[in-house]
Amino acid sequence: MYQAQRPFRSEFVPIRDMSYHVLVWGEAAPGKVPLVLLHGWMDVAASFQFVVDALRRDHFIIAPDWRGFGKTGYREGVGYPGADHYWYADYLADLDFLLDHYAPGEAVNLVGHSMGGNIAMLYGGVRPQRVRRLVNLEGFGMPATVPAQAPTRLANWMDQLKLLRAGEINLKPYDSLDGVARRLIKTNPRLSPDKASWLAQHWATEGADGSWRVLGAPAHKITSAQLYRVEEVLATHKRLSMPVLAVEATESNMDVWWKGTFTPEEYRERLKVVPQVEIAQIDNAGHMLHHDQPEELAALMEPFIH
Repeated sequence: MYQAQRPFRSEFVPIRDMSYHVLVWGEAAPGKVPLVLLHGWMDVAASFQFVVDALRRDHFIIAPDWRGFGKTGYREGVGYPGADHYWYADYLADLDFLLDHYAPGEAVNLVGHSMGGNIAMLYGGVRPQRVRRLVNLEGFGMPATVPAQAPTRLANWMDQLKLLRAGEINLKPYDSLDGVARRLIKTNPRLSPDKASWLAQHWATEGADGSWRVLGAPAHKITSAQLYRVEEVLATHKRLSMPVLAVEATESNMDVWWKGTFTPEEYRERLKVVPQVEIAQIDNAGHMLHHDQPEELAALMEPFIH
């Protein structure tokens, strides 16, 4: 199994009536800018361990499990009670409270992957004074929507809520921790077995019946009731006053995910509204580039956040 070079410590922070699980590497110190790492959908904070190990300098690093992921909001034997849907606005507010706790009055270096990258870009536009440097790892956004889609979207959302309540929307259990590791490798064939085994123990938990379940609320699988309003997103991105590094993997297959409804070219066109943006690519990597090429990613990030 992979051996972490810089072990984290696990903390629970009261944020907005939730016990937020946060991983911390290093120690805060005067003049040391906090580095905040935001994971993506159906992932956990521990996912950044490989990149943390590849960093060369001493950093104070903070990485939360988003609400409804990992150990945030999770109760053994119960799961994630109290929420049957999740909103982007909640992630932004959670991050704001988190920074008030760990870095009051400070600007941080903010790194987000996928969903976390989208959150980082929105937060940086809403609270530009709180972000010194921003790194967006494959946080492309989503296809544009139009108002006419709203009625159908809301109807689908309500229908899916009923399916969730009936237990028809769920996450597949696995018979062993090794089964979880195999699932991680199936999703990302570049993930080595040693890293998959290490990550599996943080990505899933064993139930009373001996099965292993992913640490993520099934409600995250429900289609959002909200449309993705590109005009609002761009208005926020225009307010990104800090330097932004947008990192892409050369084999992320973004156009395949969206089946032609949203292309890499459209994403880069949206980036043109960001006042200070640099685009970088990492070869031989897919969407989980922080797993595939952690050393190359660390080598890109560290000089940028200096």
